[in-house]
Amino acid sequence: MASGFGYTGGRSRCFAYWQEFSKCYSQADAPSQCRVQADDYLECLHHTKEIERAKAIRAEFIKQAEHQAKEGRKVADLLADGVIVSVGLIQRDRGSDGKEQ
Repeated sequence: MASGFGYTGGRSRCFAYWQEFSKCYSQADAPSQCRVQADDYLECLHHTKEIERAKAIRAEFIKQAEHQAKEGRKVADLLADGVIVSVGLIQRDRGSDGKEQ
């Protein structure tokens, strides 16, 4: 946390987490007592847990696509139909001719 200011001149997106961590650290007897606040601040900065979750979702999507491919559809068609946004929660409408509507 260099200055606390973001690119637009206001507070940075993680400033609130920095303040929580700083407050805890100044009052703590041992630094390990502030591990939760430090983790929140680091997650805000680097998004490591968010990235890992996205990778897990993508891997599961590809695994399901490969499983459906064994049942008859081509993997390329399955991957083209659904980007990661479509993890099977919303199904595309298809007409009787098999094309999207």
